[in-house]
Amino acid sequence: MKTAFFIAWRYLFSKKGSTAVTFITWLSVSATVVATGIMLIILSVFSGLEDLNKSYIENLHADLRIAPAHGKILPKIKELKDFLKFKKEIVASSDLIEEKVYLRYGERGEIGYLRAVDENYLKVNPIDKEIFYGFYPTMDGEVILENSLDKRLSIPVGTVKDTFNLYMPRPGEGLINSEADIFNSVSVVGTGVFPGKDLLNNYVFSTLKTGQKLLGLNEGIAYNIVLKLKPSAAAEKLQTDISQRFKGIYSIKTKSEENSAFWKMVNTEKIMVYMIFTLVIIITTFNLAGAIIILRMDKQLQTKSLHALGMQMVDIRSIYFLTGLLIVALGTIIGIVVGTLFCLLQKQTGFLMATAELPFPITFLTGNFVIVSILSFVFGGAVSYLFSYFYSTKKLL
Repeated sequence: MKTAFFIAWRYLFSKKGSTAVTFITWLSVSATVVATGIMLIILSVFSGLEDLNKSYIENLHADLRIAPAHGKILPKIKELKDFLKFKKEIVASSDLIEEKVYLRYGERGEIGYLRAVDENYLKVNPIDKEIFYGFYPTMDGEVILENSLDKRLSIPVGTVKDTFNLYMPRPGEGLINSEADIFNSVSVVGTGVFPGKDLLNNYVFSTLKTGQKLLGLNEGIAYNIVLKLKPSAAAEKLQTDISQRFKGIYSIKTKSEENSAFWKMVNTEKIMVYMIFTLVIIITTFNLAGAIIILRMDKQLQTKSLHALGMQMVDIRSIYFLTGLLIVALGTIIGIVVGTLFCLLQKQTGFLMATAELPFPITFLTGNFVIVSILSFVFGGAVSYLFSYFYSTKKLL
């Protein structure tokens, strides 16, 4: 094998009998460089975009949300809170009410979503960090609004003189004599504006008491409880513990399950990227197949000499197999180096922009390097083996 490897090394780096053979050999190396380099760059960008999306929703959803399995109001809420007190992995918990409401300011009106939260909510979801104008509500009757909703209604923010109303249909029977017979309403003031980031579009945040007043609920009633966990805590384990303790009473979702559609889309895109670049590498290996065939034709006289000197055919075939692996290895290493340098340059300078203000993000993951290397060596090795060991013996001699 050492002899075969030495000859294969010479075949790759020594002068060929024809300029065309040299060109085709190094064209195969270049194709591998381009394929592996671009695949690493795309996977690193995709990982960066995934991390960027995670950071966007980090302050918008809790680690765990507990909702009633049936209806809207949480049953056995006191018993549930007593159970959660003994869970050391919980950093903070917050009661909330979420309901669709009608907003009216002057002659303008919109359907939106009210999320009424208690004083612990910022420990679970620090939505105040997302506010780009104004401040988080500090008392009942104050709210913050999602940016696009605020723009459509043209609600002035930060002034107590400009109030607007939230409406909720009132349940009941009997004659309707006035608007008050149809709706519960509260007058509120906008104190801040935050971006919805597609996940909280058309949302309004208020204090829990404001929501209870609007919906006509008694104090202590909530629709959901959201939890903030320690970084080392396993949300799935706590989810299982609660489910086993309160069988069939609650619907418990982790952060990823709450955004299942979003993560399904991300994972689908990732699979598509892997499939596309796997196809690119497969196509690239055709250059490798051509390089091995041409090299065998160029070295036909040397092959006859080696066979006459007593080298077995299996060893002769291994020479071309190892030559193919060397081409793959050289192209993969150079491609990974070039791709890494390109990613480092993008990370430092941000010269390629995704939008007018946002450069394409880059995240280096060991898994991406492993995937690129494995795909390159698996398909490159398969082609090298195929065209070295299953190529006609008559064409060797």
